[in-house]
Amino acid sequence: MAGETSLATLLRSMSPQLNVGEYVFCTLRDGNLPAGLEIIGSFREQEGLTVILERAHAEKAGFSFDYLAAWITLNVHSALAAVGLTAAFASALGQAGISCNVVAGYYHDHLFVGLADAERAMQVLQDLAANAE
Repeated sequence: MAGETSLATLLRSMSPQLNVGEYVFCTLRDGNLPAGLEIIGSFREQEGLTVILERAHAEKAGFSFDYLAAWITLNVHSALAAVGLTAAFASALGQAGISCNVVAGYYHDHLFVGLADAERAMQVLQDLAANAE
């Protein structure tokens, strides 16, 4: 099923959802994912394997991290080729002084914002959706 490409529809239909929990980004320099480790996502970089996971799982595994994040899912099925959605929400969050790390899944975009900024980020995203033309 193809995702939505209309920017106006994407913005109006974002339906941001704040997921429960505290999330961190860690790097595994040897590039090997330990067996049984529950991760949210990963990306292989030259420096190692970056993993996103719940803080508790990172602490249990003995991983270090320096950024504590909240995870927001945009519950609109955006097409991978859609143009402008990331720019629109990143700009709105940036104007509010909120850092945002974006991961695009096949169906949804996932935003990781500083834990202390979670509620403000949700308000910014809800306002963006409500005012979309």
